[in-house]
Amino acid sequence: MKSIFVVALLVLNFMPISGQNEQSPITEKTFDYKDWTYKNVRNDGITNLREFTKGKKLLLVVYFAPWCPNWKHDAAFVQSLYEKYKPNGLEIIAVGEYDPVAAMKANLDSYKITFPSVYESDNSSLREKTTHFSQRQAAGDTRKWGSPWYLFLEPGLFEKSGDVLAKKVNVVNGELIRNDAEKFIRVKLGLPIETLKPAAVSISFAF
Repeated sequence: MKSIFVVALLVLNFMPISGQNEQSPITEKTFDYKDWTYKNVRNDGITNLREFTKGKKLLLVVYFAPWCPNWKHDAAFVQSLYEKYKPNGLEIIAVGEYDPVAAMKANLDSYKITFPSVYESDNSSLREKTTHFSQRQAAGDTRKWGSPWYLFLEPGLFEKSGDVLAKKVNVVNGELIRNDAEKFIRVKLGLPIETLKPAAVSISFAF
């Protein structure tokens, strides 16, 4: 009996981390989400967010750290949302944080991410100096690293000028609750609600 317990403990210690590790609902928060201009991950260009959103119905901004297991869990799902809803007006952009740019490229390539990507920081020592950190605090995210962190932006409701794009933002302080995210996107894009499968439940880890 003791040997069975030991084996079970070893399996739990070394099993892959999967499932919804840190699910969080989509919640409207009041804070100033500011415009930014960041370098692109995959080329030498730059992207300005206000310019990027022109003509878009709905934008999902996802901040991620390549080494984060919670982001690794969500990555394929976010890519599937992009492929499914881009023709209907959804755009997605990733903002890399806290790892070298080469690691960001490798991570995005490994999950076959095709939506645009930029980066704000490339070193974990910069955590408390990033806009990502200060904006998360304003949005009530108490996690240490905040990966992934999602913002749903509606460009049609942006402030017309200035550094502040939006004063009320729908955020996800953690992993996406998949059915809720898809329903939210469909409503914002004016699409009929689908009957979605129940989401799986799994282990919790905080980042």
